[in-house]
Amino acid sequence: MARIPYFDLEQASGPLNERIGSRPPLNIYRMIAHGGDAGEGFLALGSALLRDNELDDRLRELVILRVGILSRADYEVHQHKRVAERVGVPKEKVEALYDGPDAAIFDQTERTVLRFTDQVLFDVKAGPSLFEAVNRLLPHRQLVELLMTIGYYMMVSRFLENLEVDIEGEEL
Repeated sequence: MARIPYFDLEQASGPLNERIGSRPPLNIYRMIAHGGDAGEGFLALGSALLRDNELDDRLRELVILRVGILSRADYEVHQHKRVAERVGVPKEKVEALYDGPDAAIFDQTERTVLRFTDQVLFDVKAGPSLFEAVNRLLPHRQLVELLMTIGYYMMVSRFLENLEVDIEGEEL
């Protein structure tokens, strides 16, 4: 059970209501709405990373799921398993994320990006050789999107876990 009550989305202000109104009534949005203008900014950044990105959608979802798994954020993993399926990530790759970046199912790009994700999450800063490997793989915009995605979903995971946001039923 969530640690604070969910926000009544019918009480959301104009701009926040516009951001939330087109989305399914997920508990994460019912909690983010407590943040007012900051909640609106939170949603805007998330939308940009998910919809206005150049980073490959499948690679992005592997990264988001890895961050969620490492952060022990069940809600985040639950929601993004569904997104990963929609963008074409095979279930076997999703399950292999629990084993780590060196699972045989991942190609070299995925392995490198997932190792990078782990290092950024655990050590804050990727070491020079791993950074250079990712820098060779991705154009600068995608590299920056990758870093923003890792950081954003670390924040999302901590938000969800600290507020103990409940996973919705399968109807959503």
